[in-house]
Amino acid sequence: MSSIRLGRSRRFLLASAAFTSFTVADLPAALAQQVREPLPPVEVSPNQSRKQAKPAGRDAQSARRATPRRSAAASAAPKPAVPAAAAPTPLNSNAVAESASRLGLTVRETPATVEVISAETMREQGYRTVSEVAQGAVGVTSGDSPGEPAGFSMRGFTNSQINTLYNGIKIGPQNMTSRIMDTANLEAVEFLKGPASLISGEGAAGGAINFVTKQPHTGAIRNEADFSYDSLNSFRTHYGSGGSTNVQGLDYRFDISRSSLNGFVDDTNTKTLDVSGQLNYRVSDSLKVWGAIEYREDRGKAYWGAPLVPAAFSGSHATSGIVSGTYVSDFTKSNLGSITIDDRTFNTNYNVLDNRNVAQEVWLRGGFELKLAPDLMLKSQAYAYGAERSWFNNEVEAFTTNPGPHMNTVDRSRFYVAHSQRLVGNITDLTWDANIAGFDNRLVTTLSSSYLDFVRPGAANFPEDFVSLVDPVRGFYGDLTTKQQTARIDNEALSFEDRLKLTRTFALIGGLRVEHIGLDRNSTDQNGLVNAGFPFTKDWAPVTGRIGYTWEAVPGLTFFSQYATGADVSANNIFLLLPTQPLDLTTSRTYETGVKHLFWDNRAEWSFSAYDILRKNVYAAAGGMALNIAGRQESKGVELAASVRPIEPLRLWGNIAYVDARYADYNFVGGSFSGNTPPNVPRIVANAGASYRFFTPWPVELGIVGRHVGDRYNTDANTVTMNAYTVGDVYAFVDIPKTVFNAVDQARLTFRVRNFTDKRYAIWGDPFYPGQILLGAPRTYEISAAFKW
Repeated sequence: MSSIRLGRSRRFLLASAAFTSFTVADLPAALAQQVREPLPPVEVSPNQSRKQAKPAGRDAQSARRATPRRSAAASAAPKPAVPAAAAPTPLNSNAVAESASRLGLTVRETPATVEVISAETMREQGYRTVSEVAQGAVGVTSGDSPGEPAGFSMRGFTNSQINTLYNGIKIGPQNMTSRIMDTANLEAVEFLKGPASLISGEGAAGGAINFVTKQPHTGAIRNEADFSYDSLNSFRTHYGSGGSTNVQGLDYRFDISRSSLNGFVDDTNTKTLDVSGQLNYRVSDSLKVWGAIEYREDRGKAYWGAPLVPAAFSGSHATSGIVSGTYVSDFTKSNLGSITIDDRTFNTNYNVLDNRNVAQEVWLRGGFELKLAPDLMLKSQAYAYGAERSWFNNEVEAFTTNPGPHMNTVDRSRFYVAHSQRLVGNITDLTWDANIAGFDNRLVTTLSSSYLDFVRPGAANFPEDFVSLVDPVRGFYGDLTTKQQTARIDNEALSFEDRLKLTRTFALIGGLRVEHIGLDRNSTDQNGLVNAGFPFTKDWAPVTGRIGYTWEAVPGLTFFSQYATGADVSANNIFLLLPTQPLDLTTSRTYETGVKHLFWDNRAEWSFSAYDILRKNVYAAAGGMALNIAGRQESKGVELAASVRPIEPLRLWGNIAYVDARYADYNFVGGSFSGNTPPNVPRIVANAGASYRFFTPWPVELGIVGRHVGDRYNTDANTVTMNAYTVGDVYAFVDIPKTVFNAVDQARLTFRVRNFTDKRYAIWGDPFYPGQILLGAPRTYEISAAFKW
């Protein structure tokens, strides 16, 4: 049946693609009447601020005070490569997402689904961390499971099946390298949906998410400061400054932020520090050099979830609407029967008293942009990255009903692991604008290389004890014995990306990436002796790419379709491959078609896409620490987003995504998970919001935001359901006139209530710890202040 569904879906998407481009069939007539509209000329940019391009259709009116939800940062300065600064559009489709294409295309010009959430939107919507940003994106869910913080689910794929990038650079699989990150130092977060190996390489079966640091602009110096405090005693502070210096051609940007985010569970928190800076120096009209540095630190006491317990045991303390189903513990082998979350455990911390999660990261980046000729641009950047991470926790909380002295208690198990990571690399682009047989063409050739060294000391023993479900004695970690694993990875890639304009409105866009990955792995026991099968080496040479088109049928209305491929490691991730696991790469491909429409004088915008993704040769977590072969993973779905300002004070926006993600040919000894849904993948995700601004002497804006997430499973077995939930936030802010603070150009005070209905819900489940569920935060109150001068 799955093959029949796949065939029907593929025929539907191909038919849709053919329908959207039917008028191109008469190419001779079209070419005879073409009026070429080339890409903006390649020029050396004085800064690396978020780029905006002219909107399609009628000329944009002057930018309004506040744009709908997907607005670009109003403070971003455009590059000279763009003819003129454009008014931000309701869905921010004028933004250029460099993680989606190296051609300098806007979101609307890219034959894929791309979403860019700007710093201005993060500020207005109160997104404090990158996980909260993701929860506002179309069809994206996220969770901060301590073992894999800042994990994402998108189009049926999760965690390391989605590349996480930092200013376009990949540092490794998400479930090994991601950390909780504050948004204060970010200019934008970019979401590229579907297989995306062309731009970011191995690992992007489900897409890529790119975090873009705030960067210099040319012009007057602008400063900003932000403060916030909430009812959990959390606080955030940030100061940023940027602009042109007294040295001709030298621009700077500097940001420093500090946060302490307390959890709703006892003795849990995350403290972050982020310092970033960049200098751009225009040596001449044809040469710019730049350098950047960033230091990030996070320290936390982790919340690992609430244990699943038998509903019969909890009795009157059993809850409904959070989880449902039945469960046989992968850790204790206890048959818990019908399960629940006990309301006495909502705020209980089962971690040891001396627990810690710590990371320090340092980035060094630098490069140049050189205009070799009017139609030829060379860009190159070198980078170095270092990270030290450690986890020292009790991580397993498994309720046991096994007869004996520990019956009806929580079985705990400790875990320790540390990372020492070093990465160096270079990315060089050569962009050539040309006219081929009368057609405007842009070609980007990219050569990249990197070398990564990864050392992973870990626990060789796993201390275990038992504590009561209610008011547990937390105790301490105990004795620690370690062993060590290493991974050395070298990577070289050559890629080509091209855009050929066959008419003023119709363009073919494609690319190809040839990549080499070399892996050296070693593993020793607690005595320093090499484990069986180690060391070993492995090489891969994946070839991935994309081919698609965009067709602007009428000004502002763009149809697109694409076929794209990706590749990633089949078993867990490349850092942890074992010699006993199949060492092949998975392959993934997507068919996608859709439409993007900007209209009503830039006051309304909507987008729609339909896709069919297939991933082959998949490994998946069967529950606990085991991995099973899942032959294929199929994902089909649709996404719709819209935003409109019907009248100046009012803005409305919403999005909805539906996905049907399933395993096929997923058989193992003792059973089959074929037809099951991957963990943390809801069928329905929807967001909606509205705000109204009162243009009084002290302007006031009131807003409400709602989010619905459908049922999800916590493991491939699909026996435990994390039930659907709907939550909402409300906020009000007042803009204080400049006459009150003469030295401040903009001042805003905001009051926000998060989860105003105080909904209790399950936000995420870690399939490697299936006996416990992470709960979402209850109602909290927050007050914040922001200043710009």
